[in-house]
Amino acid sequence: MSLMSKLLMSTIIVTVTLNASSVPDNKKLVKYIKKSVVKNPQVKVKGLTLIESKTHKDLPGWIILLTTMDLEYQGKEIHAPETMFVKDGLITGHLINLKTGNDYRDNIKPTVPASFYDDAHLLLGNKDAKHKVLIFSDPQCPFCQEVVPEIFKAAKENPTKIAVYYYHLPLLRIHPVSDVLTRVMHVAQHEGKADVVEKLYSLKIDVKETDTAKILAAVKAHSGYVVSEEKVNAKKVKEAVKADEVAASKMMVGGTPTIYIDGEWDKMRDGYKKLVN
Repeated sequence: MSLMSKLLMSTIIVTVTLNASSVPDNKKLVKYIKKSVVKNPQVKVKGLTLIESKTHKDLPGWIILLTTMDLEYQGKEIHAPETMFVKDGLITGHLINLKTGNDYRDNIKPTVPASFYDDAHLLLGNKDAKHKVLIFSDPQCPFCQEVVPEIFKAAKENPTKIAVYYYHLPLLRIHPVSDVLTRVMHVAQHEGKADVVEKLYSLKIDVKETDTAKILAAVKAHSGYVVSEEKVNAKKVKEAVKADEVAASKMMVGGTPTIYIDGEWDKMRDGYKKLVN
């Protein structure tokens, strides 16, 4: 069981009646979170931030609230995603299709804000390309290594059709080595060396490695790219990677690779193929 699961312990279906209009105000939503979502008494609910409200064609009359819970646990701030479904004075965290068994909360994510498509994150393709593909990724994630290089290839071959916007999301509990690797990638990208970013997806290295000098030597041997410890340890580089992680939190991203096409979540991670056919 994950730490977040221990903190929240949300029940499968919880529905409580609210004396409210179609969308409850923040105060009522926080009350619901305290009563029905956060079960651990050691976790303090400090607030709730609404990311986006939207509808779904399969759920007529329901409004979907995509939020971030602002929590405190043992003196540490935690920002945890929470999806809520609201209709006719009712609210629930889960709506399950009895025919398919699918929980709609697992199929809905926020729409990418226009501000996420900035020059700093444009990795490949033309800025005015017909389609925008946004990626949250860790170069040591096996699933990323299967999918992301193929998206890079499609963008390089079709720069007027696909623009790739890249966000770092190192999974440090699983791949500590990605702490340094993502910073190397950030520096390389901002030096105009997108090819280095792509090459590091095939780097074979101990995922537990944390020695910066050894990691930089491995990067040099594998890709030919030379970068100093001073550059990858620069405050602005660390802040940039941290900002990407904050962006992932705002988008309710929980794993890698998470991919969006023209603002909408591509759950199957293969939607880019249709863009070039």
